[in-house]
Amino acid sequence: MSTASAATPSLVIIGGGPRGTGVIERIAANAAGLYPGGRLDIHLVDPHPPGGGRIWRQDQSPLLWMNSMAEDVTMFTDDTVRQDGPVRPGPALDAWAEDVRAGRITVDAEPAVLEEIRQLYGQDFPSRRLQSAYLRWVYEQALDALPPGITVREHRTRALGVTGPRGGRQRVRLQGRAAPLTADLVVLTVGHLDAEPDAEQRELSAFAGRHGLVHLQPDFTADSDLSALPAGEPVIVRGFGLAFIDLMVLLTEGRGGRYENGVYLPSGREPVLHVGSRRGVPYHSKIGYGWTGERPPLPRFLGPGQAGELLGRPGPLDFRRDVWPHVEKELGHAHYHRLFTAHPERTTVGRDVFEDKYAAADPGSAELAALVAAAVPDPADRLDLTALDHPLDGVRHPTYEALQGSLRDYITADLARRHDPGHSPDLAVFLGLLSAYGQLITLGDIGNWWHGFFSYLASGPPGPRLEQLLALSRAGVVRFLGASVTVEADEEAGVFRAGSATVPAERVEARALVEARLPDPSLRHTASPLLRGLYEDGAATTDTGLLSVDPGDGRILDRDGRPHPRRFALGPYTTARSSGAFTRPRTGGPAFGQNDATARTALTFLRDLSCRGRLSA
Repeated sequence: MSTASAATPSLVIIGGGPRGTGVIERIAANAAGLYPGGRLDIHLVDPHPPGGGRIWRQDQSPLLWMNSMAEDVTMFTDDTVRQDGPVRPGPALDAWAEDVRAGRITVDAEPAVLEEIRQLYGQDFPSRRLQSAYLRWVYEQALDALPPGITVREHRTRALGVTGPRGGRQRVRLQGRAAPLTADLVVLTVGHLDAEPDAEQRELSAFAGRHGLVHLQPDFTADSDLSALPAGEPVIVRGFGLAFIDLMVLLTEGRGGRYENGVYLPSGREPVLHVGSRRGVPYHSKIGYGWTGERPPLPRFLGPGQAGELLGRPGPLDFRRDVWPHVEKELGHAHYHRLFTAHPERTTVGRDVFEDKYAAADPGSAELAALVAAAVPDPADRLDLTALDHPLDGVRHPTYEALQGSLRDYITADLARRHDPGHSPDLAVFLGLLSAYGQLITLGDIGNWWHGFFSYLASGPPGPRLEQLLALSRAGVVRFLGASVTVEADEEAGVFRAGSATVPAERVEARALVEARLPDPSLRHTASPLLRGLYEDGAATTDTGLLSVDPGDGRILDRDGRPHPRRFALGPYTTARSSGAFTRPRTGGPAFGQNDATARTALTFLRDLSCRGRLSA
């Protein structure tokens, strides 16, 4: 027998978080059909414990919550997922917690986490460390489901590079290990990337260094050193999304403050956070009620057919010109289907009549606007995506003090609406966003605006976090800057200075600036030697720096568009990036379908490779 046929085939998975766990689960599900009786060594490389990985590791503040209710989180496939592999059902997070309470599932976790699990129900927002325990259990279930010939070996270190010919075994260089791992296939499932600072960030950090200021660059908030932000001092915060919410929590409750009856009682160790962004408002609150009644039929105006037609067009797609009209019409369809179904008393025509005319009208046309105006008398019942995306356009205040009460009113109104079933078309739009996202990931790199808009509408903070934000605003710990925020570095005064279009006549000065956002998922500025090495080895990237992959199975593409037969990549840094949120049960789960396709392609390749090895023996 030859040496090649004697060796056990091997697969290296780089990244042990939810995506890596999902690939292992799909290997276990598909092995019996595609790799029966085969032997395989899987090497899982991650410096953090598998299951949670870096972002969802157990070792982080218990104050940090998930952004989803327990009933809206699952790691298991169901019959709504578009995949060729078998469904392997399992409990969503809330059902898992119930099984733990009932003693049907045993979890190895710290006593404080076990107590959290016992107190968790469907509409609660779990802590991230609790989610870490769920993910670890899912990972262990995936290992248990692997057939006897497939083993997983964990390597608690970083992968530094992948080399090797297209037609031969790959070599994965590991930190702290002289000899590389050799592998027949490599799958990258790393999550959010650290980045080297761009020119603006370098200039701001250099300015801070010259003047003894603080500048915190884009980062995962739980990994940022917030001790540099002194108590009582103003801090300019650029970014009003989920990274800001984490920052807010860690600098208030994390420093000993507490809430009593909607009032924030400071510890005296908090800085004063002056926060603004492009929109000038926080992400919309998570919707606080469930679905009842008939669902809108989705997809309707943006399905596989429309996505295929867009892909078939010559030349690059322009998102606003080519794609957005389909998205806009799909979201409008979901919104008005729900309005006419659940709240017909707020309309003037029958649903069938409206839907026929809606289908015939062009997106954004005067005909469509006239139809909606005639059929839906109250403007509050109409879907205006432009107004949603630019809530402070045209809003001006003479002072920042005047802005504070106005923005508190905006947040209060948003909380009331997002928890009122009378506005259930908002929930239908959320379902439309999920459906549209599932189609758009097949189009490759469509720019960053869509992903930000999706997060702003569909992936905002839990309602209680916005209640806390209101309390912090009333206490003067958080101050709002407004929209179109600018930051300048005043060399003469030695301070950062922020302004906004909302309050054009005033500026705020501070000796600290925090960029409250994750680094862009781009290979252009990545600090990962692994991904930089792939690019230098010929991997293709898009204009925005995303790693180009085959939309079907995630194989990495070279600059001639050829898929690499032995390298795969899944995650937010690729052209097949999916929503960063966990999958809700029975919503299709595009990431699950991607995991399945990658696992099936990998197993088929390894099966064929083994057959060739036996024939050559």
